[in-house]
Amino acid sequence: MQIELYTTAWCPFCQRAKALLERRGLAFVEHRMDGREAELAEAKRRFGHPTVPIVVIDGQLLGGCDSLEALERRGGLD
Repeated sequence: MQIELYTTAWCPFCQRAKALLERRGLAFVEHRMDGREAELAEAKRRFGHPTVPIVVIDGQLLGGCDSLEALERRGGLD
């Protein structure tokens, strides 16, 4: 499973998503978007997700932090 997160430093939901993955011992690639407004706008457009974090698993948009937490509750991160 390849996990990517598009995040900003100031976002509490980004911190929650990262903490969940770290707690589970899952590797992920973090794309820090601070000061990269044009690139963040492109990621939002490409994945069709208006906020951070943008959680992408195996190249497909999962959603944000709430979607990641819901996936974990269903056992989808096992």
